[in-house]
Amino acid sequence: MAIFRLLILLTIASTSFSLSTIQFSTKTQTFLASDRISGHRKIPNDLYCESWTFTVETNDAGIWALVPARCKGFVKDYMTGDKYFSDLAAVADNSLAYAKKVKLSGDGKDAWIFDVDETLLSNVPFYASHGFGSEIFDEVSSNKWVDMAKAPSIPASLGLYKDLKELGFTIILLTGRTELQRNATERNLQHAGYSNWERLILRKRSDSGKPATIYKSERRKHLEDKGYRIHGNSGDQWSDLTGFAIAKRSFKLPNLMYVIA
Repeated sequence: MAIFRLLILLTIASTSFSLSTIQFSTKTQTFLASDRISGHRKIPNDLYCESWTFTVETNDAGIWALVPARCKGFVKDYMTGDKYFSDLAAVADNSLAYAKKVKLSGDGKDAWIFDVDETLLSNVPFYASHGFGSEIFDEVSSNKWVDMAKAPSIPASLGLYKDLKELGFTIILLTGRTELQRNATERNLQHAGYSNWERLILRKRSDSGKPATIYKSERRKHLEDKGYRIHGNSGDQWSDLTGFAIAKRSFKLPNLMYVIA
């Protein structure tokens, strides 16, 4: 009987100890039960902005207009900090790892597509003067920035670009910029270290008003009709990568400053 009682006591003690190890601390409980605003828990700005970032990069946020005012500083720190460059490098590493496994035919039709803005060239210097996406987009100022042809390269993308060229891929650039910006875009790309691309595809007048997803899908379909095999596609927008005539593998670069549908 004594042994039976001892076993019961040990079981109770063990159960109590196990429960105590998974209970929230008083501080955590207070945090989780804190004031609610419009039915949502009140959370610190950094945590909120990290979650907002997650929804942007997974495309759960869909089409959004402006960076939330409370996240302006967060986006600035990210886009100018080590985390952004580390994320870009990780995407480039994954892209190259895939590219090295592709068997190329050697006929010049094995293609890799790159977007331009926030994929090959960085417009962070422009957005630094325009609230890092927290201000309404100013097309006039943006066009002037493009015409200056001073956007720096994205280092990880430049390295990937050169590696893909050495592997034998045909590089095609597909951008939402217009034909009126061709000369400035070519100058900028060359100044930033990019060269020997096969094609630079820009929007024509007939593409005016087309959603980016449709415009880029149509251009990829045209390339496929010409016999190109699109093995890889790199872009900072989901509209660079989705739609039809998509690449065998697509690689999304981070961008918290704006979204293009």
